Amino acid sequence: MIEQITADVAQAFRSGDMARVVALVELLPADARNDNETALLAYGLALHSLRRDREAAAALRQLVQLKPDVPEYWNNLAITAQQAGEFDAAEHALRRAIAFAPNEAQLHYHLGLLHAQQQHWQEARASQFEAVRLAPGYVDARLQGALACHACGDVPGEDAMLQGAAPWPPQALDQALALANVLSTRGEQARSFAVLDQAILPSDAPSASVAAWRLAAQRCLLFERSNQLDQADAELAKIPFDAIALSSDAHGELHHDIWHARAQLCVRHGDHAAAAQWWQAMLDRADTHAQRAAAAFGLAAALDKLKLPAQALAAIRLAHTEQLESLRYVAPRLVDANAQSLPMVEQRVSHREHDAWSTLPPPRAEENPVFVVGFPRSGTTLLEQMLDAHPDFRSMDERAFIYDLLERMEHVGQPYPAGLADLTAEEARMLREVYDGLVAQVVPDLGAKRLVDKNPLNMLALPMIMRLYPEARIIMCLRHPCDVLLSCYFLPFRSPSFATLCSTLPRLARGYVQVFEQWFANAEVFAPRVLEWRYESVVERFDEHVARLSHFLGIEDAEPMKRYAEHARGKGFISTPSYVQVTQGVNRNAVNRWHAYREAFEPVLPILRPMLERFGYEA
Repeated sequence: MIEQITADVAQAFRSGDMARVVALVELLPADARNDNETALLAYGLALHSLRRDREAAAALRQLVQLKPDVPEYWNNLAITAQQAGEFDAAEHALRRAIAFAPNEAQLHYHLGLLHAQQQHWQEARASQFEAVRLAPGYVDARLQGALACHACGDVPGEDAMLQGAAPWPPQALDQALALANVLSTRGEQARSFAVLDQAILPSDAPSASVAAWRLAAQRCLLFERSNQLDQADAELAKIPFDAIALSSDAHGELHHDIWHARAQLCVRHGDHAAAAQWWQAMLDRADTHAQRAAAAFGLAAALDKLKLPAQALAAIRLAHTEQLESLRYVAPRLVDANAQSLPMVEQRVSHREHDAWSTLPPPRAEENPVFVVGFPRSGTTLLEQMLDAHPDFRSMDERAFIYDLLERMEHVGQPYPAGLADLTAEEARMLREVYDGLVAQVVPDLGAKRLVDKNPLNMLALPMIMRLYPEARIIMCLRHPCDVLLSCYFLPFRSPSFATLCSTLPRLARGYVQVFEQWFANAEVFAPRVLEWRYESVVERFDEHVARLSHFLGIEDAEPMKRYAEHARGKGFISTPSYVQVTQGVNRNAVNRWHAYREAFEPVLPILRPMLERFGYEA
């Protein structure tokens, strides 16, 4: 009888009749069932296919007790336990599977998915990296690895995961939306649209309609991010809002996507009251810390535009609280209020150390980039777009290529900045070649144009810049420290280190002072060729400062730089949060914005006082 039932179970499983598999196995006595490998395996998988995952996990748990050395059985148990919400049991099962088959990439991939589901992004990233190491062509692992790196703010890791996977095969809806968002953040708009166009939609009509609306909402955001508002409006018009029960709990992801798109377009059309309503709706229905943080940041910005500072402060404090919670699994050390978010502020070169540096031949004058630096939100994007509007210059948005060179030195045992002292001419040439190669990936058509490297916190890497490009022109962007801090405080930075730095005004103020103390200490040693570019003065006397900039850079015809707003509108994607402002031309709206928040700034003014006095700003 047992043999016949077992044979019938196998036949039913092969034919896909999972309900019959379950019924047949349950005819077996318990002791006979628990000793029958074929029956237990079919029973567990059949229960899983019927979405009875807790029962499936129990059956598969019995199977691994019977056959504890089969990694596939542990993997099956992990999948069912994960579906049942038993995350600890799922992780234990996967680690047992990996212990038996450490070189099986799929097991590491599944472990990464489990970590990602719990938003344990560092662990997810590590698992997917291991899967890709074992199977470099494993596209799904590369995709999930890129998403984990994106959540961690690991841009080099994200680059590595994405480079080996293009062109992307069609993705299921959720993965397509996530990948398109990552690619858009990187400025790869064409690839973002291609991923959405190829998304695999559900087969049933209701689900397919919901998927189409979510895709329209994402396309709306992509067009808005590229300053193509007519197209963004057209995508949003495809969504039949009256046919969607927004009060229902069903299709939560659809509601989130639509509200986000509507809120963003309300902002672009100047309807900040409506934007605030949509951000609040998102906040009220958000399921995760990351979603709540995103909604609260949007709400705070809208309330600020509505000149409701007290409410805006309440929203931004909530945003930072939620963001810190989302970062606990990404950068737990940085979440501590006393942690050093920017350890590079401690890296300085003394006069004595600099005097001991070996002499290196400088690069040719035309090989020197123009470096635009300054604390974030000091007007660096405005200046970058002005230079990019000139036919002799080309910017590459914000890239951390100078920091990549620092990491390369560290990887070969040359500590930074001490290792700069004994750098040979050949090593310096190789570092410049690495830098040029990175630049070529972003601006392959640079040609004879002068590169503009705008990364505000390159100011912390002045020793590296001066070692490789001692004749480079550097433009230091300045703005009232309180306006800088307020702008940073209201923004959801991707970088975990900068996000935690901006989590409170006192912490941000201390970081601001430390950054400039390091800059001034190193600038005294290196005496770089620097032009101070003061935001308030530029907006008051624009033509005069354009002339100063032209003289500093040896530009004969400055007129193209004055048309930077038109150039920015035509450029489409601009990576920084100022992508809207730079398309609107020079205005005074951002000057002394902090006055509305003076009460909140009173405790940090003593911290900022040394820099306020040094720069000549009034408190």
